[in-house]
Amino acid sequence: MNSTGNDIVSLNAIDITRTKQQRFYSKILAVSESILYNQYQTDITFENFVWLLWSIKESAYKFLQRNKPGLVFSPTKCIVTQLEIPAESQIMNPSIFVLEGIGFDKHPAFKSIVTVGLEALYSRSIVNSDFIFSVVSRDNNFESTGWGIKRIDDTDSNSQSAEVRSFLLEKLQNEFPLHRLQINKNSDDCPILVNGAEEINIPVSLAHHDHWVAYSYQLDSVSSL
Repeated sequence: MNSTGNDIVSLNAIDITRTKQQRFYSKILAVSESILYNQYQTDITFENFVWLLWSIKESAYKFLQRNKPGLVFSPTKCIVTQLEIPAESQIMNPSIFVLEGIGFDKHPAFKSIVTVGLEALYSRSIVNSDFIFSVVSRDNNFESTGWGIKRIDDTDSNSQSAEVRSFLLEKLQNEFPLHRLQINKNSDDCPILVNGAEEINIPVSLAHHDHWVAYSYQLDSVSSL
């Protein structure tokens, strides 16, 4: 399955008190995940744990929706079964405005496995004091997954949408300078990459929340260009 999915959560925009209320987090966490938190409660705050899992689940939904358009997002049915916290769990530089990479060998990342029904996917997440960013892939090594995070000034939806598309296109245009790349949406409302009028078989995913935008793309079929 050729796909990608990502999500970003701005930690400055969440309601910590509400997040800690059972009537709220029980809509996100399965019972087994609440138990999983007990293994890591000295390493990550509960509110960050909740939003970390949300970002993983949202990423998994975006990944699967591309090939299953009728899929309904149900957070408690997306189950994080394994979670590995890096020794250096945060990128400590508070002045990050742009962060990009292919794979996660150079960045401290949370590793997890998330299951949706019979589907099992791998995820990587970067946790910063300002945001939580997650990407999901079928491949556990992520060596073909490109991703990026950027802080923007304006938080209205039109600005977020324009900024994240421009951010991704700038990256891909540098990679493929001979192509006229654009981002459209298909009939199922998933973002697609096109060269002129022709869709390119490189899955892309877009996300935004508050002052943060993020993208991911999958390079498995890059030779098709």
